[in-house]
Amino acid sequence: MSQPPYPSWQPWQGPSAPSMLASHADRERAVDVLRAGYGEGRMEHGEFEKRVARAYAARTVGELAVLVADLPQGPLPQPAGVVPVPVPRTFLPVPRPQTNGKAVAAGVCGLLCVPTMGLTGIPAVVLGHVARAEIRSRGELGDGLALTGLVLGWLSTAGWALVMVLLTVVSIAAG
Repeated sequence: MSQPPYPSWQPWQGPSAPSMLASHADRERAVDVLRAGYGEGRMEHGEFEKRVARAYAARTVGELAVLVADLPQGPLPQPAGVVPVPVPRTFLPVPRPQTNGKAVAAGVCGLLCVPTMGLTGIPAVVLGHVARAEIRSRGELGDGLALTGLVLGWLSTAGWALVMVLLTVVSIAAG
């Protein structure tokens, strides 16, 4: 088995390491290791929260080392001149899904039904249905906005239909 081109070393080692003051980067690395351990099921949520709080309150690297001593150490810092190894997916932030644009448009059209006296009701209904289908297929956000557009659009369309029926009945009754 071949050895890596750099020495395997852990942070927070050395004779004076436990009493060395911790930097923000040291705290963040410890929290990353804690997150990975929690994500792998190595600790309960309450314990994870307590350790994270202690990590952010830690003054020395010795305090941080105690918090992660029973966990795999996560990605190691690389010595200068070594090509960095890609960060494992465990340590990458989870991408946040985008809000569907048609859902936003449906919500706006639905809200504009009152000031426009219902003229934006039909576009709100159409955009709402299209947006909900896209949200289900793409995993996007915005289902509440699409539903708001649908409800308000259908209410204004039903209101206009009722007005038309009443006008027709009145005109027939009047002769």
